[in-house]
Amino acid sequence: MATETTTAPSRDAHSNGSSTLIHLDGVTKVFLTDEVETHALSGIHLDIRTGEYVSIAGPSGCGKSTLLSILGLLDTPSGGSYTLKGTEVANLSFPERARIRNREIGFIFQSFNLIGDLTVYENVELPLTYRGMPAGERKQFVTEALERVGMGHRAKHLPSQLSGGQQQRVAVARALAGKPAILLADEPTGNLDSRNGEAVMDLLKELHAAGATICMVTHDQRFAEHADRTVHLFDGRVVEDRMAA
Repeated sequence: MATETTTAPSRDAHSNGSSTLIHLDGVTKVFLTDEVETHALSGIHLDIRTGEYVSIAGPSGCGKSTLLSILGLLDTPSGGSYTLKGTEVANLSFPERARIRNREIGFIFQSFNLIGDLTVYENVELPLTYRGMPAGERKQFVTEALERVGMGHRAKHLPSQLSGGQQQRVAVARALAGKPAILLADEPTGNLDSRNGEAVMDLLKELHAAGATICMVTHDQRFAEHADRTVHLFDGRVVEDRMAA
């Protein structure tokens, strides 16, 4: 398959018969500090379809993390429209965003964000507890998630008893446990050595092959190429939207 490169990508260019999960239309983000306007995002148009693996790449300061924060409902856009599973979510109240985030979005962070005095099992279980899920159902979901990332045998360990690569696998399990619509990964290999970084990327590839929708921010071109589509940002704009060869 030939590489596809566009500087002004069509919002329907990547239709593969699956439904549109995320639709951004003209999304902007402006930060105001000391009467100075910083335009972090300028007119972002982006579709992510169910089952896609998309990487967001670009130089430091180009807006990658800001875009991921908006996709994850951790921040709100200054303008434009954000539709998730057919629902406009850009301007929902904080409680409404939190509820949707808990059910529809799984986060994988660079720094793992595990709670040190909770066991592996308890770390993965915690978001499901906030959801009000019954204990029996939580146990099933947590066990399945830990087994999927190869960490079932470490369920009773504390994060401090694990390597960095193992901690990131637990973080992936936590993101997976609630069966979210999309996994958002923010520099998931940033705190790992090359061997563990490759192992985590292989895990994400396996999850995608099994049907997971993934959107990943990375500055590492090698890892960006693991995705089947790469969106390049520069100065807060999409400058390239390219399918993998």
